[in-house]
Amino acid sequence: MLGHLVSIMPFILERLDQVILEVPSNKSNDFKMPGGARISFNSVDSSLSSLKNCQSYINTGMDIATHVALDLVESFNDVEDVNSMEKVMIEYAAMDRELNHYMRAIEETVNQIKREKPENIPDLKSLVHEKFTAMESENSDSDLQKNEKYVYFKDQLKLMRKQFCHKSGNGEEAIEQIDEDIAVTQSQMNFICPITQMEMKRPVRNKVCGHTYEEDAILKFIQNRKQQKKKVRCPKIGCSHSDVKGSDLMPDEALKRAIDSQNKQSWSTLDETL
Repeated sequence: MLGHLVSIMPFILERLDQVILEVPSNKSNDFKMPGGARISFNSVDSSLSSLKNCQSYINTGMDIATHVALDLVESFNDVEDVNSMEKVMIEYAAMDRELNHYMRAIEETVNQIKREKPENIPDLKSLVHEKFTAMESENSDSDLQKNEKYVYFKDQLKLMRKQFCHKSGNGEEAIEQIDEDIAVTQSQMNFICPITQMEMKRPVRNKVCGHTYEEDAILKFIQNRKQQKKKVRCPKIGCSHSDVKGSDLMPDEALKRAIDSQNKQSWSTLDETL
C-alpha cells in the first residue's frame, strides 16, 4: 500500500496543471479575474479529493499495522517483528504529514489568488510547490511521533506488552520499560463500564482523561446531553473532565483483548472443573 501511494503522488500534483480558463459561467467554484476571464478550480477540487482519498488509505494502513503489532505481542513474537510494525507506522505518519502539507499548500494558494485578484493568470503549480517546499523544510522527527494514530499505536502497544508479559511470567525486564501510569496487572484493569456497570464488549478510551466506556453507552450518553444542550461530564467517579466529545473517543483494542483473554481463561477453568 505504501508503494502504491508513493507512485500516485506525482500524478496528483500534475493535475494542478489542468486549471483552465473558461467563459463566464454560474459555477460556484469559478473565480473571475480582473480582465473578465474566469478561472475554474474544478481540477483543484478534484486534486484535493484525490489527496483526501489517499489519506483514508493511509489511515486504514495504520489501523492494520496497529492490529498486526498487537497480534504479534499477543502471540509472543520476536520484539524485532513488533519493531518492524513501528517503522511502518512512522512511514505512514511521514506520508500523512506530506499529504497534509500538499492540501494546505493548495488551499492557501487558492485563497491567495481569490484574495489578491492578480491581473495575469497565475502559475498555480509553482505557487503550490513553493508553499509546499516551505512547509516541508520545517519538518522534524518529533512531528511524526505526535501523529494521532502513532500515539495511539504506542499506547496500545504498551498496554498489550504489559498484559501479555505479565501473563507469560517472563516479562520483568520488559515491564521495567513501560510507563508506570499504564503498567497495571490484568487483575487491576477495570473491565466494567462506568455507565452500564457491565463488562465492556467494545471499549473506547477517552484520549483526554484516559477513562474507558462501552462504546454504545457513551455515544448515547453524549447524544442525550446534546439534545439537552448540555456538556457531558466523564461518568467515571472522581474524574474532573467536564466536556466529553465523540471525537475524543478511540477504540481500546488492548483492553478488548484483555477482556476476551480473561473470559477465555474463565471458560477454560470452568471446563476443567466439570
